[in-house]
Amino acid sequence: MLMPRRAKYRPSVLNPEPRTLRMEPNFLNGTVELMLLAVIDEGPSYGYEITQSVLNRSGGRFEVKEGSLYPALHRLERAKLLESYWTEHDGRRRKYYRLTPSGRKALAARRTEWQSFSAGLHSVLGLELQAVGATPCCPRVS
Repeated sequence: MLMPRRAKYRPSVLNPEPRTLRMEPNFLNGTVELMLLAVIDEGPSYGYEITQSVLNRSGGRFEVKEGSLYPALHRLERAKLLESYWTEHDGRRRKYYRLTPSGRKALAARRTEWQSFSAGLHSVLGLELQAVGATPCCPRVS
């Protein structure tokens, strides 16, 4: 199997407790930004709230740690896809993030790209596309 230079192969492992999917970090780099944009599209949000939304919306499968969250938020902010502002809540300052008009356009484009990628990958793997939370399907038998 050809691997990019300096890449290390580590198989994905499903950790049954608490059902958090541990995947190759390089695979998730682009998807973390997509997940963040999708969560923030629901309305302005701050760091901890974003991580909890990703965790909840993924059914506990994805846990975005601070080491991934804030660098991704800062990249999206530098790319003008997000803007931030500070506010005080219960005596604590929180930095909120919201999508810019460019961020909404980028999210729509990335969703379309992801749909196409996902459909292609499912076809290659011989899997049927299914709703989140559905029972895993089996490869087609000929």
